[in-house]
Amino acid sequence: MMFEGTYTAIVTPFRDGRIDDESLRSLVRAQVAAGVAGIVPCGSTGESATLTHDEHERVISIAIEEAAGRIQVIAGTGSNSTAEACRLTRFAKDAGADAALLISPYYNKPTQHGHVLHYRAVAEESGLPIIVYNIPSRTGVNMLPETIAEMSEVANIVGIKEASGSLEQVARIIHSCRPGFAVLSGDDALTLPMMAVGAHGVISVISNLLPDRQAALVAAAAAGDYRTARKIHYELLPLLDLLFVETNPIPIKTAMALVGAIRRDEMRLPLTPMTAANRTRLEAELRRAGVLG
Repeated sequence: MMFEGTYTAIVTPFRDGRIDDESLRSLVRAQVAAGVAGIVPCGSTGESATLTHDEHERVISIAIEEAAGRIQVIAGTGSNSTAEACRLTRFAKDAGADAALLISPYYNKPTQHGHVLHYRAVAEESGLPIIVYNIPSRTGVNMLPETIAEMSEVANIVGIKEASGSLEQVARIIHSCRPGFAVLSGDDALTLPMMAVGAHGVISVISNLLPDRQAALVAAAAAGDYRTARKIHYELLPLLDLLFVETNPIPIKTAMALVGAIRRDEMRLPLTPMTAANRTRLEAELRRAGVLG
């Protein structure tokens, strides 16, 4: 199974401290209707760090149920405990996920060899296709291209969500990994340049709000139509700046509540509501972009 195109790292809607199941189901249905390649529940954008184990499993189950095989579901199952990552990934496989996305172990700061052993253990125990997630800004450790290349030789480690911010690193990963290994952007603003050097798509935040536009950008780049892809990229760039002006997912949840895509812009501590000044700027940009009437 190839993983390419636009995948939405879906938010987890809350209402009065609990998961808003109705809004979550509506969100997944909207993504299906928009024609994205797939969704990623329980990632960083889905506030997985503050979900209980039961909530984590319920969000994955709802996503799979609503997707109903029409789009792929890549379940977020990462943990800094290898045993916990194995348990969550086994659950995702049993629930019917197409693959799992696992952030590299945070806080522990394992060595490069430790990363390889961690991902290999999850891959071999679960049997589910695994996409590794490299985001040094959150984990404190950058997985090097040679480390990713070694992982790519494990049969069911099938790709990487790469968010180091380095195009040179992206190129080295693509050059050194086995053919067919999927490289997906983990940074919306770098999707176009990453695809220009050979990446296969994106796991996106902005596609929660504008799935059709992000999917059009990725499809154009994949077809070699960089004129169209650049046009969309620059149309989205001012909004992208504001969607990351505070810690993700604070701005995207705020934007989605403003346009009525979810009922509330509710986050769990330690995340806090968007500051008034940034909320005003975001609302103005949504109006300018024609997203908010």
